[in-house]
Amino acid sequence: MPLIAILILYFCFYSLFSKLSDTRKLITLYDVSSCSLIPIWYWENSIGRHKHCDVIIDSPLVSRNHAVLYRRDDGWFIADTNSKTGVFLNGKRIEKSEKVLVGDILKIGDRELILKKGEPNSFNRNKRRKKRLEIKDISTVFMILITNIFHLLASLRLSYFEEKWNKEPLIFLGVIVGISWIYYFIFRFVFRRSNFELEILGLFLSGIGIINSYSVSSSSAFTQLFALAIGVIFFSFITFFIKNPDFAMKCRIYIAVLAVILLGINLFFGQVKNGSQNWINLGNVSLQPSEFVKVMFVFFGASTLYGLQTSKNLAGFILFSCICMGALFIMGDFGTACIFFVAFIVIAFMRSGSVRTIFLTLVSAGIGLTFILNFKPYVVNRFAAWRHVWEHANDIGYQQTRVLAYSASGGLLGMGIGKGCLKYIFAAPSDLVFGMLCEEWGLILSILVIISIGIAGIYARLCSLRSRSTFYSISSCAAAAIILFQMMMNVFGSIDIFPLTGVTFPFVSLGGSSLISTWGLLAFIKAADEHTYSIRRYKVSFKGKERLK
Repeated sequence: MPLIAILILYFCFYSLFSKLSDTRKLITLYDVSSCSLIPIWYWENSIGRHKHCDVIIDSPLVSRNHAVLYRRDDGWFIADTNSKTGVFLNGKRIEKSEKVLVGDILKIGDRELILKKGEPNSFNRNKRRKKRLEIKDISTVFMILITNIFHLLASLRLSYFEEKWNKEPLIFLGVIVGISWIYYFIFRFVFRRSNFELEILGLFLSGIGIINSYSVSSSSAFTQLFALAIGVIFFSFITFFIKNPDFAMKCRIYIAVLAVILLGINLFFGQVKNGSQNWINLGNVSLQPSEFVKVMFVFFGASTLYGLQTSKNLAGFILFSCICMGALFIMGDFGTACIFFVAFIVIAFMRSGSVRTIFLTLVSAGIGLTFILNFKPYVVNRFAAWRHVWEHANDIGYQQTRVLAYSASGGLLGMGIGKGCLKYIFAAPSDLVFGMLCEEWGLILSILVIISIGIAGIYARLCSLRSRSTFYSISSCAAAAIILFQMMMNVFGSIDIFPLTGVTFPFVSLGGSSLISTWGLLAFIKAADEHTYSIRRYKVSFKGKERLK
């Protein structure tokens, strides 16, 4: 199983990062004064005197952030970002934004730029890219198959648990396999997408979580299986919803209001469990609204950069962030509040680029932490055992000491799925799931699970440099930061490097709300890939004739 997992990660990694090398200039700007060509690589490009601009024009008549040249489905546009000398298109000053055609003359400050086409050899590059896509189609099917084989082996291990045949894990396997192939066929042949690596990583991790949950309780595994189906649907919905970044920005206020309503419902009707008031009971189903607010937080934070890069007012986002984190502090959900704070730092820095803003934010967070430690004894207890769990092995350090002991007993390859003892400890399949993986699945596979999350995070960062919109760049980095930091808090908290805060391991931990929201966050990373919304064209033969689809 570790060898198959390595194979899955290798193919996903190779397929994901091979696309990033397939870059070409979208257009070029001809600088009349210097007789030079300026390549344009991105869908949105800031123009100005500042060193962080994509197109730097060193002239005293050019503002630090003068204009934005951006691409949409119906062509290229130029927008003035409140510059002093303005932007002129073919001799006429523009008001807000205007469409730009090949051959048009842009005057920015004292510089004239002529819009020209991009790569002259795009035909040969397209032929190479088409060949690469054909190879990738084969690897996608292969990746899904080996992921199914991995889950099959894990299910068989669980089916023969205690030398008794149990067919129920194979039924769960069949549903996981069905979800993966149904999703592939719909989006490959109906919507003509060609890249499925992130979804395969998500299914790989989600399958591990479902099988691991079954070793504790079959009802818990059923909940996770249902959440996986909802999560994949939620993932698909978000990718379609944010397909048009301009439309997404228009919906930002409604999303923020919905997030505040969910937190308000949680405050007034939430049930207290494990020291935090973040549960809503709907019959036999329990939900955590704060998990869904994570997705809304990322959406609102990225979309408040109204007018793309033309306005950078952080006031609305700061107010919304204070409301969210204040509600979480009242509910006692300190771990989730920390995750929101990390997302705020990432979004604020990407939108402002100001180190001073981030420094002031961290100072404010330090003051807030001091306030919490003085007035929240439950949080103080968490810190009291931190780095001293063996001194409190039978009270507040009980969980971490068991995780450390049982993890060590698993060795490199594990004791076998379902054969561990940590599953009898409270919150083992959720807050302490990394310990369960180490004990039953082995240290090697546990590290590979962490690497899977890391691959998604690195890919989000690289895609943000060339995504179709600033909205996608910010949202993908914020979503990746949430997933990575949440994984770190879960792993390091269970082994006493961080305080135990009670957050879940993305995709793997038991928790339907967490699984659904993680798939929602993955959608932002998916959207940042410029190939996600490209229409795949291929040829089909009909008795010697070729029809282009």
